[in-house]
Amino acid sequence: MKKTTGFDRSKTKNWHPATQAVRGGTWRSEHGETSEALFLTSGYTYDSAEEVAARFAGEEQGMTYSRLQNPTVSMLEERIALMEGAEACRTQATGMAAMTTALLCQLSAGDHIVAAKAAFGSCRWLVDHLCPRFGIETTVVDGRDNDAWEKAIKANTKVFFFETPANPTMDIVDMKHVCGLAKAHGITTVVDNAFATAALQRPMDFGADVVAYSATKLMEGQGRVLAGAVCGTEKFINDVLLPFQRNTGPNLSPFNAWVVLKGLETLDLRARRQSENALAVGKAIEGRVARMLHPGLASHPQHNLAMSQSSACGPIFSFVLDGGRERAMTFLNALELVDISNNIGDSRSLCCHPWTTTHYGVSEEARIDMGVVEGMLRINIGLEDPRDVTADLDQALTKVGL
Repeated sequence: MKKTTGFDRSKTKNWHPATQAVRGGTWRSEHGETSEALFLTSGYTYDSAEEVAARFAGEEQGMTYSRLQNPTVSMLEERIALMEGAEACRTQATGMAAMTTALLCQLSAGDHIVAAKAAFGSCRWLVDHLCPRFGIETTVVDGRDNDAWEKAIKANTKVFFFETPANPTMDIVDMKHVCGLAKAHGITTVVDNAFATAALQRPMDFGADVVAYSATKLMEGQGRVLAGAVCGTEKFINDVLLPFQRNTGPNLSPFNAWVVLKGLETLDLRARRQSENALAVGKAIEGRVARMLHPGLASHPQHNLAMSQSSACGPIFSFVLDGGRERAMTFLNALELVDISNNIGDSRSLCCHPWTTTHYGVSEEARIDMGVVEGMLRINIGLEDPRDVTADLDQALTKVGL
């Protein structure tokens, strides 16, 4: 493929994230296609044996095998890096492949990781179960407590790992403080930014070293394919992460990459409209629930911090109903417009019960410790008219006696 564009690439880096989401990293073949081409190939041919040898040796640019490079996948990686303000990006097959790769590529037996206790269930599983199996010591802390991060540091601490906002408690980590603390101690910060994406929040602007994503969520935006991504410096991506990925193979398919590329074109519009909708819905039902966990509302204890780090509140929030699991499930079963689903970032409004779904694989003790209770519900507000979503939640709350 002839890598050409209609743009001066030295100038594209100055574009804003919304422009990067549409134009960044565009490659065009000799055909001059406007939409990114989909390259469904596992391998490549060469003009000579010397050429392929030079490519494998890194002495000549070009594709060698789609586990290492693919034109469609490479376009997505370049685009996400530009949006995030990162030097480089590597995509993975899923969000959890991205989180696993971001951690294991840099950790070895005898190292220590400090993680925020409030996290997506599978991320907690990595910290609680997978890392210790390989001799990696782990400590979980309350991510909201700046002092807790410092107290947890040991001589062998190599990584700080957290997501903000946290899933599903919506805890906010003070990125400037925690990332600054990490840098002062030579610790690498890995931030899961799936809830916000670069459209709403750029952790690297606050000192993060590595940013990881489930691109399945808000980036893709319509619940079609699985994808993940990790951003960082060229040195980290090429020298630390790539050898792990090359030899373990958690690669993103070209088709899925192409679908995410299409999703990114509307990311800024969707993320901001869904944030507006989530704020309207949250305000409408706040007085009906026992506890509201919505960083965009003034009632959230970390509202000011959240809004200082993000340009909008995002489409996701949680709330707690008195009456535990029984009332929460009765509420879900009463929904008529909003779907029962454990996905997030979708253009459709979705609601789930974290205790029995996203955090089912976490021990009951850990769930309670991180603040996930049986009466909690997590909702993703989509692109429907927020008045219709509010009406559906209102009638479901009424049916459960609230």
